[in-house]
Order: sequence, then C-alpha cells, then structure tokens
Amino acid sequence: MHFSIPETEVRSGENGSTYVAYNIHVNGVLHCRVRYSQLLGLHEQIKKEYGNNVVPAFPPKRIFTLTPAEVEQRREQLEKYMQAGEKGLSETQQIPTEEVPLEIYLSNGHKVKVNILTSDQTEDVLEAVALKLDLPDDLVGYFSLFLVREGVDGGLTFIRKLQEFELPYVSVTSLRSSDFHIILRKSYWDTAYDSNVMENRVGLNLLYTQTVSDIERGWILVNKDQHRQLKSLQEKGSKKELIRLGQTLKYFGYIKFDPCITDFPEKGCHVIVSAGNNELNFHVKLPNEQMKEGSFKVTRMRCWRVTSSQVPVVNGTAGPAPGSSAKCDVKLELAFEYLMSKNRLQWVTITSPQAIMMSICLQSMVDELMVKKSGGSITKMLRKRHNGSLHRSDSQQAVKSPPILDSPDSNREQVVKLSTKLSSVSLRGITASNSANDISGSDFHGNYAFEGIGDDDL
Repeated sequence: MHFSIPETEVRSGENGSTYVAYNIHVNGVLHCRVRYSQLLGLHEQIKKEYGNNVVPAFPPKRIFTLTPAEVEQRREQLEKYMQAGEKGLSETQQIPTEEVPLEIYLSNGHKVKVNILTSDQTEDVLEAVALKLDLPDDLVGYFSLFLVREGVDGGLTFIRKLQEFELPYVSVTSLRSSDFHIILRKSYWDTAYDSNVMENRVGLNLLYTQTVSDIERGWILVNKDQHRQLKSLQEKGSKKELIRLGQTLKYFGYIKFDPCITDFPEKGCHVIVSAGNNELNFHVKLPNEQMKEGSFKVTRMRCWRVTSSQVPVVNGTAGPAPGSSAKCDVKLELAFEYLMSKNRLQWVTITSPQAIMMSICLQSMVDELMVKKSGGSITKMLRKRHNGSLHRSDSQQAVKSPPILDSPDSNREQVVKLSTKLSSVSLRGITASNSANDISGSDFHGNYAFEGIGDDDL
C-alpha cells in the first residue's frame, strides 16, 4: 500500500473561513481530504498505540498563516511522514515476506512468470520481468506495469498504472479474482521514442506485440487497404515497418477506455474516451443517435480533478434511498477546465470507473511535455521514474496550474508556450465520406483480426 499527497486545496469552513486540505491518495486513488489538525490528532493516537520509537516525527506547527511555499513544504513533509509511518507500522506488524511466483501478461496475452517476494515493490517486479525477457536496463524505464481487468469477451479494462511503492503481488491477489492481471506496456506517449526502443530486439518485439494487439482490439483504426498492408508486413516478418506504418494510423499508442458518460456537448451523452498524443479523444453518441468526435488537448486544460461520491443502490440500480441502509456504489468523475476559445473556459466532466486512470494518463503527458519544453532528456525522466525519484516540481504542480495560463512559479512559466494557438474545440460529425473505408463505420471500434504472435517473438 502506498500513501501519497499529490496536491492540496484551499477550502471554506463552516464559519466562512478558509483552510488548507491535504488530498490523501492510497495506491494512486483519492481516499480522503484532511486538515493538518486531523492528521496531528491521528499522529497522537498512533503514538499512544505503538510508542514513539515506531512513529516518525510529525511536521511542526506554525504560528502564522502559511505562505504558498510553506504549504508546499508541509505537503511534502506530511507525505514523507505517512510513507515512513506506514513502513514502520508494517515492520512492527511483521507482515510475512516470502518468495512467490507472479504472472505478468504481455499485450498478446502471453505470460511471463517471475519469482518475486511478496514485499517487492513495482520497480522490483519490473526489473524481474526485464531480466526474464532480457530487456536492457536502459530500456526498462520505457515500460510500466498496469493493473487490468479482462472481460468475458477478452477485452481489457485498464484500472490503473501501478505506483512506484506499490506491492504488485499484494495488489493483484487482494482482489481475489482471476479476471485481474498485471500487464506490461510502454509508459511514454511520444512516438519519437519508439526508435530508441526498436534498436533492441526485445524492445522491438514488445512494441510489435503491443501494436498488433491494439489493432486486433480495435484500439487502432485501419481501413481495408491499410489492413492489407499490415497483413503483408506481418507475413514478411517486417516488424519495424509494421510499427512505422502503425504510427501513421489513427489512435496509435492510445489507451482506450470503456464506454462512459459525459456532459459534453450536452448532459447524458454516451462516450468512448481514448488517451494519447497529448489529448483525450471523445467519440460521442448524442441523444439523437448522431455520432461525433472531438479531441481535448492537454495543453489547453487549465486543471483537472477526480472526485468520488457514494450512490445508493436500490434493486440493482443506482438511485436515492432515503432512510435505507442499502449498499452504495462509488461514482468517480474526472472533470477538467478547458480553454474552448480565447478567454472562454468550460468544465467538461466524464463519469467513469476509470477516472483515476484517465487522470494518470493526463499527468504523464504533462510530465513528458514539461521535460521536452525545458530541454531536458526524456531518457533521464524515465530513468528517474523507474528509480522512483521524479521530483514533484518537474510535473505534479501542472495539475493545479495549467500549461495555458500564466503562473508565478518559474517551473511553470516554460509551459505557457505549449499552446501555440487558440482555436475552439470542435466535434466533427462522422459521415459516410470519412468512414466508408474505416472498419468502424458508425460503430465505436473495428474488428479486424491479426494472426497470433508466438512465444518465439519475445
């Protein structure tokens, strides 16, 4: 289990005063919002239970109102306190550590079995998989582990990217369902980095497997002519050429989410969201059954947030249940404030169980853009991410302060130029002229099948 406090919020109290709330995430999912005084009270209770030797020092009180810099400093201190406290309590409770086998899935469904410890963190498991596949150390950071759920039709639902300090074995086994797997997939968005990975045989095979699998799932759209070209390249064993052709196709490298609900362009619209190419792509079904498509660029998002709420379930359906003790479902929403046109911002909301995963995708896109804009090295960033030391000032602050607006933070100033022009987002109607050659037609996805990839491809 991994605790983090990725952001803070200024909230209003009952008497009209304001206070700073710290958003606590558990394994990457927002768990609660608390005040400093509440955490201090919890600290005192833990000290009574476990003693001073186990509990780390608590960040000190301040007499005067905190400045923004001091709030950020306290956020970091509280995050370190919680992580150190969790580690200390785990050691005190003597959680058993033993060697166990763990299956990691590849994009084509093949499994890589590795022997790990139950206490191994995500980085440890990723390294074990890389060693088993003979993937070089300098390429390990280009890949990540994701928790997915396999549907009855074989489709994959991405739950989340495994966090740096998460225990993958515990995470997947605690779900007590064979439907959940851990899958290996590339962790970057810019296709320019594919060339670095393809220089290595194992890296090439992993990208090839992912490309073919994404086409089979209908995540990458192809028309009949493109399918014939891809089929020919596959039969010839021309893996690099197939990947390069794939890079020219729509939705290459995107992650596709399950059908959900949005309030754009109007409330109650069914939508399929895909994340990739520094955008969220919407494939919307309007109430009049008309299909439309549009994209929201991350560089035009002022900020975004994930919220959760309890929805009572009555007779198998969600709805109000006054005075009832019925079970509740958790409703997750991702909302982002978007620059539709000059000086016009609008909130767009997506209601989806995968809202956390969508947020993680947006954040990783910002990570890459900020590193590139500052002239940094994506390789160094991936290596830092792999080693678990990507600093918050390089990325996380962008969630609260957008690429499109001015900010007093010098780390954010460089991102202002990411949006080179302001043009309103538009939803393009899907007509016969632009879908006649697409396998999808008026549906949400295509269904051309490729031949399976054998074990000798890795």
